[in-house]
Amino acid sequence: IKPFDVQKLYNHLTEKGLSARTVRYVHAILTSAFSQAVKWQMLVVNPCNVVTLPRLKKTEMKAFSPEEARRFLEAAKDDKHGLVFAFALASGMRPEEYLALQWKDIDFEKNTATVQRTLIWRKGGGWYFSEPKTAKSRRTLPMPKNYFIELKRHKRQQAEQMLKLGQSYERNNFVFATDEGKPLYLRNLRKRNFAKILEKAELKGFRLYDLRHSTATLLLSEGINPKIVSERLGHASIILTLDTYSHVLPDMQKEATSKLGQMLFG
Repeated sequence: IKPFDVQKLYNHLTEKGLSARTVRYVHAILTSAFSQAVKWQMLVVNPCNVVTLPRLKKTEMKAFSPEEARRFLEAAKDDKHGLVFAFALASGMRPEEYLALQWKDIDFEKNTATVQRTLIWRKGGGWYFSEPKTAKSRRTLPMPKNYFIELKRHKRQQAEQMLKLGQSYERNNFVFATDEGKPLYLRNLRKRNFAKILEKAELKGFRLYDLRHSTATLLLSEGINPKIVSERLGHASIILTLDTYSHVLPDMQKEATSKLGQMLFG
């Protein structure tokens, strides 16, 4: 294996649409593997040492403060699809995960939601189910009990709509769907609903994906173990979680130091 082979792989992944962060994550894994191969004298040099990595896009990641999160949820109550955004914030799921949820993935007795698939829209129209992003993306998440009370009400309303439309209602069994039972289109959801909620809550500069970032940041800032947060987000490893949310760690260190001081010195 030569540097050219590794570079060719990275270029291929980039052309397929994978983000620079993902390619760099692949690079970290390969670098580690090839380093071991060098130690075992299976390779003379590590081919990853001289390849060119894609540049990271400087997209500013934003997250709600607890007060902003409450304002957002309050404003979302009046939106037709407000329950979708509340779910996103409470779960930390990726948009393609929560929009793919079917009622069989919801356990009202245990108050859990299970990720088993993702929803993908074709460029030319139409949609299909795909596999979750990583093996660890398949996960079952405990959800707030109060939220599930609202979700039960939503399910009853959906059943009433289904009876009303009869054969015209598409029985895809989606948790979150249009009035006709079709899957929600992410772009429409972002422009027609999410943007209006932000405006009503007087919140600026947030993207839909920032709901996921907010979940992680809020949990980490409350001192929740990063391993638990990583599992909730469905990250491939805790390394990715710590790298993505490193901005939260200094405050966690301060709080840990304070608690240690109280334990040791009163």
